[in-house]
Amino acid sequence: MSHARQELLRLLATKSFRLGEFKLSSGSTSDYYIDCRTTTLDARGSQLTGQVFLDEIRQRGWRPNAIGGLTMGADPVVVAVAVTSGEIHGFLIRKTEKQHGTGQRIEGFREKGARVVIVDDVCTTGASTIQAIETAREFGFEIAGAMCLVEREEAKGRPNVEKAAAPAPFVSIFTATDVRRQHLKQKVQASPPIFAVAASCELCGRPAVTNMPRNRCEVHRT
Repeated sequence: MSHARQELLRLLATKSFRLGEFKLSSGSTSDYYIDCRTTTLDARGSQLTGQVFLDEIRQRGWRPNAIGGLTMGADPVVVAVAVTSGEIHGFLIRKTEKQHGTGQRIEGFREKGARVVIVDDVCTTGASTIQAIETAREFGFEIAGAMCLVEREEAKGRPNVEKAAAPAPFVSIFTATDVRRQHLKQKVQASPPIFAVAASCELCGRPAVTNMPRNRCEVHRT
């Protein structure tokens, strides 16, 4: 993992990830919540978002003319990539058509036939990403790929987006599991060690050296 990617993961784990009981936009409940905008709108977070997305796009050889997505989760990602690249334009897709002026639904870059990448911050059901893909194609864009910052790995989000994007690929920078693991790791590292007495590691049976959050030996404490 590149330094920029690792630093972005640490920021997401610190600023965007929360444990608790939350109701999601899909109507389901979850024991965690990820608000990527607290990272993508952070000064350093924006720099890292632009660099990591751009690195992934270049590594895959997509060569898009523009990058865009459904407002407002995609907004900071689009701007970050456009600014970082200095050559990939940005566009934003309204949730509904504008009711005044030109009435257009796509704002910014509007060149029919252009290759574009669709982005989003979080993918749960994939509904917002799919809406952006369909709108972009209806306008006349060619979809080179679809990307999200964090994939929640639930509610059939990935297969839904993959089906809508095909034959273009769908890529996630991180999964919710990645962010949760980093969040818990940072939480343990930030807390003073609590040493277990006469306890065994729950994973291997060796003498435990900590009981926070669980009985763990020196090898498995993180």
